[in-house]
Amino acid sequence: MMPATTLSRIACLASALLLTACATTEQAAPRKSAAPTLAQVMSDADAAARAGQHERALALLKAGGSSYPADKAPWLQMAQMKFDRGQYGDAIGHALEALERDPDDKVANSIVAVSGLRLSGKALADLSRQNNLNGSLRSEAQDLARLLRASIGEEVLVPPAKRPPAAAKRAAGSAAGAPGAAAKGTPSQGSTADPFSGLK
Repeated sequence: MMPATTLSRIACLASALLLTACATTEQAAPRKSAAPTLAQVMSDADAAARAGQHERALALLKAGGSSYPADKAPWLQMAQMKFDRGQYGDAIGHALEALERDPDDKVANSIVAVSGLRLSGKALADLSRQNNLNGSLRSEAQDLARLLRASIGEEVLVPPAKRPPAAAKRAAGSAAGAPGAAAKGTPSQGSTADPFSGLK
């Protein structure tokens, strides 16, 4: 049988070891840092974009979109960044995410509409260049062009570039001096021979 003093020493030693183990476990546990606010995420992403670090800005915005899933701001900012860089397909995808959160957002709707038009215009130009724009595809494109003209209230979707005043005066002078020159000029705005001539 052990003496009482030895038992008390063992008990004290065991208690000290237990306390040390508990203290070590508490110290070893990493403290979670507070998640950044959405305003901080947007500010950091904006600073990264201004510094030319577009990939970092997009990563920050994606993380912000995950942390704040109900907010449209990160998705809208990603859509704007992609639109500004000419990546219209990605811009449409991010803008649609923003519209899921706020269907009435005008900026997101504008990005979807303009990006879609730019992609469609490029595809139509490519098809026209390859002489493959015919049949039902051509009539569908013509209907779309008519709808767009009616929506914006313009006869010509893309107005012709304005000439400098001196060149316009010279052209007017030569047209007046040469009979029949006006008839050989460009087709009038009302011409429907090729409704996509203004888009090229």
